[in-house]
Amino acid sequence: MSQTPPGPKGQPVFGSSRQYARDPFTFVTTLERAYGGVSQFDMGPLETYMVTDPDAIQRILVSDAANFQKPAFQDDALGDLLGEGLLLSEGETWQKQRELANPAFNMSRLSGMADRIVGHAESMVDGWAAGDVIDAEEAMTGVTLNVILDLMMGVELDEERVAHVREQLEPLGKRFEPDPIRFALPDWVPMPDDAEFDSAVTELETVIEEIVAQRRDDIGEEGDDDAPMDFLSILLRARGRGEQSDEQLRDEMMTMLLAGHDTTALTLTYTWYLLSEHPEVERRVHAELDEVLDGGQPTMADVRDLEYTTWTIEEAMRLYPPVYTIFRSPKRTVEIDGYTVPQGASIMLPQWAVHRSEEYWEDPETFDPERFSPERRKDRPRFAYFPFGGGPRHCIGKHLAMLEARMIVATVADQYRLEFQGDSPLELLPTLTAHPRQEMSMEVVPREDRS
Repeated sequence: MSQTPPGPKGQPVFGSSRQYARDPFTFVTTLERAYGGVSQFDMGPLETYMVTDPDAIQRILVSDAANFQKPAFQDDALGDLLGEGLLLSEGETWQKQRELANPAFNMSRLSGMADRIVGHAESMVDGWAAGDVIDAEEAMTGVTLNVILDLMMGVELDEERVAHVREQLEPLGKRFEPDPIRFALPDWVPMPDDAEFDSAVTELETVIEEIVAQRRDDIGEEGDDDAPMDFLSILLRARGRGEQSDEQLRDEMMTMLLAGHDTTALTLTYTWYLLSEHPEVERRVHAELDEVLDGGQPTMADVRDLEYTTWTIEEAMRLYPPVYTIFRSPKRTVEIDGYTVPQGASIMLPQWAVHRSEEYWEDPETFDPERFSPERRKDRPRFAYFPFGGGPRHCIGKHLAMLEARMIVATVADQYRLEFQGDSPLELLPTLTAHPRQEMSMEVVPREDRS
């Protein structure tokens, strides 16, 4: 007989939201270890079911995906920010926009742009000197912003404008930090940081308007084989056919600008941190780069041979998944692992807890890139690892993100080591994505062992 899953008994009104807000990472790992694959708790007034069983996650995201949707609570500030862009839209709107976007993210197109990614990485490295101390998160945010602006919007912004975009990210992120007061109050109740959030959204909308104006007359002709296939050009041609509104265009560009760079920048930041903390892994990455690149710049032809480098990036995303949890809501009452989950409930699928589960990973807190070797990954459940989600709503940019990460790591690590200057272990700031709380200061050290 179906029953309610086990879980912590929360406080009146707040439920378990105070514990979650204090440290969502510890909260979800504690629940996973205490209650197993399905547990239940209250996030303020919101009944929440946490699912960490990989088979159940696969059902929710893949095999039974049509019976689950994005939850309604993501319609407030996140909806104001991203609107009906690819990340939040549903049904026919999402299907139409996804089909429009697919050519821009096609691997055959992206493979021809590897040299442009390397060019942006080289421009970043050219501004460094031995002994410089850089903020690695800021540097990775800058280079990934430049890549997404180039490859998906067909523009290049000057350093001042890119810095202005970067400045808006802090008030946006602050709005999405877990807050038990927000969990308990209706969406319409004003909060102290609302004004800063609204101002940042307005500033980014202005940047997007400038980009659209810049590209308006540079999108190619309909049916022209040589027409640019960046996402903005595709959308502008669709608008010319009457198939895209200005509002939808704004939503897609906002989604692309923010979601298109943030997770890759964080993946790179955590990769540099972990390499600095694990010199034996760093030496193997360097040895592979020396062998594959042989002193040259990385190319698309090199990607398949950067095996250990790829495992290292994947292991960084296991330990520090930028998207640390995703949510779904059942369209009807469903049964998950013998438990009843009512229609409209919030289902949490926490990458953080699953990626660090002792059930699926040996010594899960240890940084070990060889977990991703074919021999060791073959018997692992598919959804014991899902940094890009899965199923029809998987991250459309996952191939770009992995290509970008490998090219940037190869470009930088071929020349330099980045030595972390802060304290370990890292403390994390939970917003929409998992950011380091401290500045990621790293010293730029030329590779003395470079062959």
